[in-house]
Amino acid sequence: MTSLGGIMKKLLHTPEGVRDIYNVECGKKLALESRLGKVFHLYGYHDIQTPTFEYFDVFRKEIGTIPSKDLYKFFDKDGNTLVLRPDITPSVARAAATLFGEEQLPIRLCYTGNTFVNHSSYQGRLRENTQMGAELMGDDSVEADAEMLALVIECLTSIGLKEFQLNVGNVDYFQSLIEDADLDEEAEDRVRELINNRNYFGVEQFLDSIHVKRSSKEAFSALDELVGGVEILAQARNTAPNSKGIMAVKRLERIYDVLKIYGVEEYVTFDLSMSGTYGYYTGIIFRGYTFGTGDAFVKGGRYDRLLEKFGKESASIGFVIVIDELMNALTRQKVRIVYTRKNTLIVYDEERLKEALILARDFRKKAKNTELVKKSKGKLIEDYIEYGKEYYAGNLIYINKNGEITMINLVTGEHKVIASRDRS
Repeated sequence: MTSLGGIMKKLLHTPEGVRDIYNVECGKKLALESRLGKVFHLYGYHDIQTPTFEYFDVFRKEIGTIPSKDLYKFFDKDGNTLVLRPDITPSVARAAATLFGEEQLPIRLCYTGNTFVNHSSYQGRLRENTQMGAELMGDDSVEADAEMLALVIECLTSIGLKEFQLNVGNVDYFQSLIEDADLDEEAEDRVRELINNRNYFGVEQFLDSIHVKRSSKEAFSALDELVGGVEILAQARNTAPNSKGIMAVKRLERIYDVLKIYGVEEYVTFDLSMSGTYGYYTGIIFRGYTFGTGDAFVKGGRYDRLLEKFGKESASIGFVIVIDELMNALTRQKVRIVYTRKNTLIVYDEERLKEALILARDFRKKAKNTELVKKSKGKLIEDYIEYGKEYYAGNLIYINKNGEITMINLVTGEHKVIASRDRS
């Protein structure tokens, strides 16, 4: 039988993989989201919100999202299987197919939301993450590919991140090697896993064990060298086994030409070994990396056939920024997240309630955030100064029992008496 103490212990702690975010950290997170959202809007993207949970079919295996065992599943009163979304892109695809079914021109959508993945083997990883993303639907052009990459880069540079790189590949190149080697689904999954882990010795051993032809083995081994600047694309074109692989490389070359016009090509690294975490990717794929994160904090790519699953034919491309990972990186790199000290803290002795309320009302009418705190008899004003600093107030105004009003700048420490007569 569970003891009361055991129940209380559970109530006071969050489940594994989720956490509370509060005070300054929460303020900085919201400020970061606001700054990124402005960049999305500068590129003409429109906000959309989709439900936190969806029918299971939105994330079924055929869609190409994460395995069913990693989903948080539950049932509604009618017996339908529902899931907390592990990925927002399929939700936006479903919504776009429903809301913009007849639209022929490009659709630009952006969003902020939390995703939920039951990582049974990811120790220390959050199971609930905040993601911000953008999706460009109805445009299959090279220019659309380049726009998404440029948008990611501008998002990151706008918040002060300097040390990062965007790895860009094309799943069609990897798929051309799979097709040339004539691998079945099980063998393909094993090769993907080994290459994602950069285990090229393991790839060679595995391909030997299933008697794959020599040229295919050499092509897979060459992937280890096809990572770098634009110069590796010529090498990739020469080692491509068929026209599909050649066209994939040519697409990357054309994208690079457009990125040079944007002036952001320095942040791009090409990686022809990329095969995609999600099965719905169909063309270019990209991942963003920086110091202080254990995994990619930007994930994106083209998914030209995803909307077909929901009844609309529409070429599409998109990406997400994992905000929690980005916050960690900014903190570890000591990149300052601009978070303005907004609150004015009014501390008053009990006898001066009326003056404090009137002053707070006037401040709020002027759109100044104002926090009222009655001074306890056992506390010093220095205690409230520390409190204000901890909670990022900008100024503290103290109204003492004699009606004297003192303003204290919590940034500089300056004290200034602004009223000294008895105001009773």
